[in-house]
Amino acid sequence: MTPDIPQDGMTLILGGARSGKSSFAEKIARETEKPVLFIATAAASDEEMAERISNHQASRPATWKTVELPRSIGSNLTAPIADVVIIDCITLLVSNILISLPQDSLAETVINKVHTEIDELIAARVRFGGQWLLISNEVGLGVVPAYPLGRVYSDALGWANQALAHAAKRVIFMVAGIPMVIK
Repeated sequence: MTPDIPQDGMTLILGGARSGKSSFAEKIARETEKPVLFIATAAASDEEMAERISNHQASRPATWKTVELPRSIGSNLTAPIADVVIIDCITLLVSNILISLPQDSLAETVINKVHTEIDELIAARVRFGGQWLLISNEVGLGVVPAYPLGRVYSDALGWANQALAHAAKRVIFMVAGIPMVIK
């Protein structure tokens, strides 16, 4: 059974890798039969990733508009967009922010950049309205990374997920393709 998803507002879809997050969001968007904007945060950094991106693009309806925005999503959306917006995914968005900074950046600098990004994203949702489906990996169930950069990333993504969950009308946790309503 598909959980009730608000037609106006933000829904955060969390889960582990290959838990069915993206497929679930796309199913919800298809069922609305409304115009969809798909915001992709992945960058084709190697051949395998390029193939993954290509396969994802081919699986989406041709009527959906796709925009590739690895960072600065909220500040780059400047006009009315679509009734349904999918952002896939916050996990890579935070990673893109992290790798865009000098390697010796302080954890505070990374967290501040992520705060700004998420605040601008939430403001864009408020400004444009519509149904937004945001996809992110849950990092709170794993071990604390053994190296500093991994801990900074985990902290930044964890904070981003918390901020988005707080702003969302609905939070779904995906396990083995099964959606569970958290909020």
